[in-house]
Amino acid sequence: MSMMDKLKERINTLRLEAEDAQGKADEAISRVKGLEQDLLSKEQEITSLNHKNTLLEEEVEKLEKQLAEAKTAAEDGAAHGTANESLTRKISQLETELEDADKNLRDTTEKLRVTDIKAEQYERKVSSLEVDCDSWEKKYEEMSTKYNEAKAELEEINKQLESF
Repeated sequence: MSMMDKLKERINTLRLEAEDAQGKADEAISRVKGLEQDLLSKEQEITSLNHKNTLLEEEVEKLEKQLAEAKTAAEDGAAHGTANESLTRKISQLETELEDADKNLRDTTEKLRVTDIKAEQYERKVSSLEVDCDSWEKKYEEMSTKYNEAKAELEEINKQLESF
C-alpha cells in the first residue's frame, strides 16, 4: 500500500470520526434542549402548584375562622335547641370542609415536593448533558484540527510528489 493510499485512508478515517463526533454533539444539543424544555414545564407546574397551595391555605384559614365563629354561635345559642341543631350541623359541615381542604393542601404539598425533586433531577440531567455536549464539541474541534493537519500534510506530500 503506497504512502498516498495510507494518507487517503487516514483522511477518510479522520473525516468519518469528525462527522460522527458532530452527529453526537448535535444529538447531545438536541437532548439538552428537550430537557431544558421539560425543566421549564416543571418550573411552570411548580409555580402553578405554589399558587394553588397559597389559595388552599387561605381557604383553610377562612374555614377555620368560620368554624370558630360557628362554635361561638353554637355556644351562645345552646339554650335554643333548634338553633343548636342547625349550628351543630353547620359545625359538622365546616369541619368536614376543613378536613377536605386540609387533605387537599397535604396532597398539593406532596405534589409540589415531588415536582421539586423532579425539577432537581432534570437540572442535574441538563448539567450532565451540557458537560457531554462540551466534551463532544472539544472532540470535534480536536478531530477537525487533526483533519486540517492531515489535509495540509497531504497537500505538502502532493506538492513534493509533483516536484519529482
